[in-house]
Amino acid sequence: MPIYYITNRFAVGAPGSTVHWPRYSQVMDYELELACITKGKASDISASRARDHIFGFTIFNDFSARDIQRVEMAGRLGPAKGKSFNGSNVFGPWIVTPDEIGDPYSLRMQARINGETVCDNVSRGMLFSFEEIIAHMSQDETIMPGEFIGSGTVGFGCGLENGHLLKDGDRIELEIEKIGILANSVKVQAARDAA
Repeated sequence: MPIYYITNRFAVGAPGSTVHWPRYSQVMDYELELACITKGKASDISASRARDHIFGFTIFNDFSARDIQRVEMAGRLGPAKGKSFNGSNVFGPWIVTPDEIGDPYSLRMQARINGETVCDNVSRGMLFSFEEIIAHMSQDETIMPGEFIGSGTVGFGCGLENGHLLKDGDRIELEIEKIGILANSVKVQAARDAA
């Protein structure tokens, strides 16, 4: 079955913004993901009807504090502070409707750090389609308009898999065919003064 986590819906960063590295982490990463946005209010949606509940698609950079995530995952409750910090969930630069996307499972996806390509893959590798995920999520639960669903990281679409973890000042560009380029920079924050 699809396994997922729910993050802080207010921990959102904008396209082009600088994402501030959480002070409690030493290992910062990015994740190249395709995402969909839902429309309509419904529950118990079948996979065969779920496409009717997709408003559009966008690019998602699921910034991750990997050292903290590793500790959290050992507790078997899934990520929390490893994924939820100010500006950690960045999506955009816009939402493209399904009629403009065509087949969402055949889109070229690329990641670049400081102009160097570190991932070049295709969206077809999802373990579960968005339709299957929506069907699973909506079992005895109402899905609201504007729900945001990430695909999970495309193969080799993060530093944990491809060996290109982020450093202070890095610029990361995520590109998905027919959607565009989502670009952000990361910056290490100064330590807080002890009070």
